[in-house]
Amino acid sequence: MGNRKCGGCKVDLTKEQVLDKLKSVRGPDLESNIIDLGMVSDVFIADGKVYFSITVPAERAKDLEPLRQAAERTVKELPGVKGAMVALTADKKAGGATPPRPAAQPADNHGHQGHHHGHSHAPPQARSPQQAKAGVPGIGAIIAVASGKGGVGKSTTAVNLALALQANGLRVGVLDADIYGPSMPRLLKISGRPGQIDGRIIRPMENYGLKVMSMGFLVDEETAMIWRGPMVQSALMQMLREVAWGELDVLVVDMPPGTGDAQLTMAQQVPLAGAVIVSTPQDLALIDARKGLTMFRKVEVPVLGIIENMSYFIAPDTGNRYDIFGHGGARNEAERIGVPFLGEVPLTMTIRETSDAGTPVVVSEPDGVSAGIYRDIATKVWQQLKGTTQRAAPAIVFE
Repeated sequence: MGNRKCGGCKVDLTKEQVLDKLKSVRGPDLESNIIDLGMVSDVFIADGKVYFSITVPAERAKDLEPLRQAAERTVKELPGVKGAMVALTADKKAGGATPPRPAAQPADNHGHQGHHHGHSHAPPQARSPQQAKAGVPGIGAIIAVASGKGGVGKSTTAVNLALALQANGLRVGVLDADIYGPSMPRLLKISGRPGQIDGRIIRPMENYGLKVMSMGFLVDEETAMIWRGPMVQSALMQMLREVAWGELDVLVVDMPPGTGDAQLTMAQQVPLAGAVIVSTPQDLALIDARKGLTMFRKVEVPVLGIIENMSYFIAPDTGNRYDIFGHGGARNEAERIGVPFLGEVPLTMTIRETSDAGTPVVVSEPDGVSAGIYRDIATKVWQQLKGTTQRAAPAIVFE
């Protein structure tokens, strides 16, 4: 029968088939293949899509992009393969740092390469050669929305902050950096798979005027992402740098909770303009939030401020206010460490219900009290951004 793809038949793709196929890809020395040379990471397969990275010498990362493309083309030839996500990864050698290779100009939604043109709301930036290499063309500022622990409403805050920035007149996109538990498809009521431009650049999904990219668009919701650090880093860099974002004033990155691989990847390899920390008033949540603050400060990412989520509850029947989780803890913490306090978001049924329904409160009830709170926070975040220039990313190679 051969290896030809069959139209309607189901093909069970295995890791062994992928590895065997990759033996046909010659290594940098042209005398062996990338499998025998030990260059290929763990292979992950989900919903017909194949994910892996190729480890190459740091000093040759830029020159070996054709090798990455060859591996990607080769895997796509396998029956049952719907797509492939392949990345180059290189470890920094002791005694020397190699800056990341320049990111390819992402295509816009018409397939053209992205360039700055016309009026832009983006804050002024100091452009050094290093920044030109590390930045994402077309994106004015990248901000991370983070929390020290889960369950504090970080993703709901991130999506409403993004929509509030947009309501304030900015062009905004959202990157869902939570590989293990992506939330944006459900929060923004987006389904389906993103298309590709020229077989490589991914076209972001879109709803409510936001351009969005998430691992949730690439694998089924029930799929368990059992990945080690290098694969998480590969996926994040491709979702950031190989997506046709076009021209954006702000890209909001919804970070996974904690201070693990994904957070360090974004903090070390992306020119973040700043980070917004989300916490509840509880002492326990604040302790974890401090860990996030410490991490961003260690990697020299400006902290734009702290948001106290679930700050208080107003009973819908009586109008009485209840401080269920305490109150004012995040404000006090912000004052203690000297970062801006961005605002208090109440615990309301409306925010919960609209989030579950995929109709965030900023778009479903734009004139409501909650939407006004998010818009006020967005204004403060933008004011912080205008006083901050994007920094150069640390010289760590991981493409």
